Amino acid sequence: MDGIILSGERKLKQSALLQRAAQAASGFASLGIGENGAVAMVLRNDFAFFEAAMGAGLVGAYAVPVNWHFTADEAGYIIRDCGAGAVVVHADLLPRIRDGIPAGVSVFVVPTPPEIRDAYGIDHAACAVPSDATDWDDWVSRQPPWTQPPRPSRTNMIYTSGTTGRPKGVRREPATPEMQAAMMAMVSRIFDIRPGEGIRTVVTGPVYHSAPNLYALSAARDGGLVVLQPRFHAEDLLRQIEQHRITHLHMVPTMFVRLLKLPAEIRRKYDLSSLKFVVHAAAPCPPDVKRQMVEWWGPIINEYYGGTETGGAVFHTAEEALKKPGTVGRPIPGAVVKILDAAGKELGPGEIGEVYLRIGGFPDFTYNGMDDKRHEVERAGLITCGDVGYLDADGYLFLCDRVRDMVISGGVNIYPAEIEAVLIGMPGVQDCAVFGIPDEEYGESLAAFIQPQQGAALTADAVRAWLRERVAGYKVPKLVEFSAELPREDSGKIFKRKLRAPYWEKAGRQI
Repeated sequence: MDGIILSGERKLKQSALLQRAAQAASGFASLGIGENGAVAMVLRNDFAFFEAAMGAGLVGAYAVPVNWHFTADEAGYIIRDCGAGAVVVHADLLPRIRDGIPAGVSVFVVPTPPEIRDAYGIDHAACAVPSDATDWDDWVSRQPPWTQPPRPSRTNMIYTSGTTGRPKGVRREPATPEMQAAMMAMVSRIFDIRPGEGIRTVVTGPVYHSAPNLYALSAARDGGLVVLQPRFHAEDLLRQIEQHRITHLHMVPTMFVRLLKLPAEIRRKYDLSSLKFVVHAAAPCPPDVKRQMVEWWGPIINEYYGGTETGGAVFHTAEEALKKPGTVGRPIPGAVVKILDAAGKELGPGEIGEVYLRIGGFPDFTYNGMDDKRHEVERAGLITCGDVGYLDADGYLFLCDRVRDMVISGGVNIYPAEIEAVLIGMPGVQDCAVFGIPDEEYGESLAAFIQPQQGAALTADAVRAWLRERVAGYKVPKLVEFSAELPREDSGKIFKRKLRAPYWEKAGRQI
């Protein structure tokens, strides 16, 4: 089966992709990039991402996706930290990061394609490869294909973003056959991707993120149809599903919210009957949003939970979601999940603590050059992703919030995700973010930033009244602000850190 990757009007067959990856591998090897080396990729969703990632893998190097929103300093840190011997970057992004690329690192520039140019409103002139730069397409085409046996497989090195300090690169050693089998079992379970079956999917999220990265590469290797969406657009996704008879999707709850906010006539316009398996993760999904999606798309909405460090260790189906509203699922076969308190004591059903988990046989990791940080996230052989939650009596995991997002006001723990899940159901609310801000009396108080739907007339008093009917009084935000647009990652997820930072900077403290 010769799969196809589509991006706008462009098409790349799987056979051509594998050929290009083999040529890229030969080129990387000629630069001295080999086992345990690294290739950094500052790219949006484009063919070059797959070519470079697969090419790096063939020579035993780490492919290192870099968030293309980063400044020169931020991108430069990752390029230096991973020891990249080469950087592959879109033409329009090069001016922003050029000063951060260390001397001696080979730079290959990818023409920014029309569909990405149009999706982001980029100037045409900025999309061309500069005359003094090396064109990625030309360079790859001049390389002979790599003919040596592939080096031991290494996963991409994803840099996790924290609220403090520099990002940390999650680095895994080459996987043994047993470890590879554990990884394939996880991919099969949570993504429903099985070798040779050829799913038909749209890559909706940015491939520099951990889950879309693994999903996109797995789907491309599977030999089916992979449609690259330059950036998420709700109605465009519905159009792509109908046009290409899409069977599988990987999404995040923010995308569900945007889909559900579409006018009813738009939602009814498209034939979605080809969909067989939809899975989501990355953030808690409000139960009402999940229920509405199941009612619309059918019992094909699945969910998993895990992290870059752990893989997807927890999973559940639509039927389970309706029986256990708000759960993120139960451990998959071979996985262990425990709730521990601050002293490392295991807690019982219904008791809230930090979530620790692990998949048996899954390749272990360290943080690149930061073994001490690796030890900080482990207890009793299990790893935490920094989430707070509890297990119910049936073993289903429920998340309350991120440890770093939890607000302590007057000594009381408050979980903003709970409040956001209620707010998103208020008529006229397009999206929202709730977080803690400094408070002289209570230490922290709650703030809510709300993006209204177009034409909606919302007031702070109306928002507070809505919440008082549905949550305890101490969970009602003291500050309510409205914004036509909230700062977002490319996946649509809100950059809560950018909203929170000014208040803490003004107070001169972080907690």
